[in-house]
Amino acid sequence: TLASVIDAYDIYTYGHSSQVAIYIKDLARIMGLPKKQIDQLVKAAYVHDIGKVGVAEKIISKQGPLLLEEYNYIKRHPVIGAKIIGQMKGLQDLVPLVRHHHERWDGLGYPDGLQAEEIPLGARILALADSLDSMCSDRPYRTTRSFKEVVEEIKRSAGTQFDPQLVRAFLLLV
Repeated sequence: TLASVIDAYDIYTYGHSSQVAIYIKDLARIMGLPKKQIDQLVKAAYVHDIGKVGVAEKIISKQGPLLLEEYNYIKRHPVIGAKIIGQMKGLQDLVPLVRHHHERWDGLGYPDGLQAEEIPLGARILALADSLDSMCSDRPYRTTRSFKEVVEEIKRSAGTQFDPQLVRAFLLLV
């Protein structure tokens, strides 16, 4: 239901959460994660962007690049999402995954500037799957990249944006 709310709010990312869930299943399986953890990650994939309902529609659907002020505003969505999820019985274990899905391996992400293994493993997996789908999809601010370009970008981002171990797992899938 929450994924449907997200899809209804942001038409440009319709189906994004479902696609992220598919990527997460594949990444988690190749990493040998237990079924219970995979199920948790899939749930997180469906709700990771729920915080976007707290961001003005004119920013969410803006054509072209965001101004710095707009970008800083949209960067609040993981915190908003974590607060929403945290109020739902049975979803509290998803809070750190939703909150930290935009953290970066090098510490330059948001909202808390966590780095490397300070970032929960599930949030690191979610970050890679989320970025993968985003780069493979049309957005109001840019067109789709080819899958080859996406793979190269993910390779280049190993050790900066993404956990290098996860990038190796991703490359095994590719």
